[in-house]
Amino acid sequence: MEYRKMGRTGLKVSTLCLGTMTFGKQVDEPTSIRIMERAFDLGVNFVDTADMYVNGVTEQIVAKAIKGKRDSVVLASKGGHVRKLAPKYGEQKDPGPIGLPRPRPFRPWEAGEDVGPNDMGLSRKHLMQALEGSLKRLGTDYLDIYYAHMPDYVTPLDETLRAMDDMVRQGKVRYLGCSNFRAYQLARALAASDQRNLARWDVIQPPFNLLARDVEYELLPLCLEEGVGVVPFSPMAAGLLSGKYDKDKPPIEGARYSLGKWGYLYNKPYWNDLNFAAIEQLKRIAAGAGVSMPRFALAWVLANPAITAISNGATSIAQLEDNIAATDVKLSPDALKACDEVWYSVRPPTTVYYGR
Repeated sequence: MEYRKMGRTGLKVSTLCLGTMTFGKQVDEPTSIRIMERAFDLGVNFVDTADMYVNGVTEQIVAKAIKGKRDSVVLASKGGHVRKLAPKYGEQKDPGPIGLPRPRPFRPWEAGEDVGPNDMGLSRKHLMQALEGSLKRLGTDYLDIYYAHMPDYVTPLDETLRAMDDMVRQGKVRYLGCSNFRAYQLARALAASDQRNLARWDVIQPPFNLLARDVEYELLPLCLEEGVGVVPFSPMAAGLLSGKYDKDKPPIEGARYSLGKWGYLYNKPYWNDLNFAAIEQLKRIAAGAGVSMPRFALAWVLANPAITAISNGATSIAQLEDNIAATDVKLSPDALKACDEVWYSVRPPTTVYYGR
């Protein structure tokens, strides 16, 4: 197992971060714990979870798996995700910008019938409550990494940063990060932290894979220049890059794309003719490199110099072991160049009218 430094910090993490979003729903508790124990045996020291995964159940499962080995685990959780407001509080408003990059409002995550206006977002009130809830469920008195789960277009950035700085000063969090933020939003946060002498966001979690490379244009160069670690989620495009799906057939039963309406809505952007055509080309490149498609997809993400680790889940020990094997795969320059050609074939480069 390779260990990389988290951005400019001294924190060292395994290049595979075990994602736990499926634990407690798609994967039952006993299997989830066995997967985590096997991951630790194979050298994984980095675990990622969030308070909204199965409405806190996932964190409770993680707590059982890390009991007795807490200090050897780099434990990350997240807070502030948008949740579906209980009907008694009226109509839910989404003030985020609507435009080319965000053509429709974000769909809130269903989280029960008692969710109130302050049970989401990045306000001081909610983040402090969310952190305490995560610590309790995880059975620990500190988190190694705490992420702002997604942008909050209502709460002032300064309020969020000061609240998260307090968490570090209180000893409840070691490092801070954000997830799903755009490059300009991260840049604003870094500048504000520097100006106010606040603990800054030292890691970001964006989606990044062979079918979703938008972060290469601005976010990854920013992270390299500013020393921000990058731990992308969905490195397999929610499993589509395994090559096991057929566009003309229903999603495989029990897999991510078949998990009811959330499986469909979460992964809908990937299920299209362009991506399936790209996958056929990528399969040929992987075969030429003598690597299975899943390992090829994960190794490609890790080959980017901006990447610290990949946040990737597993539904079985066999799948976990295959994913970990990908961390030892080194792709040739020719294979990487061929992947670039596939990207350009399905998303042709356009003229950039700003910046030099």
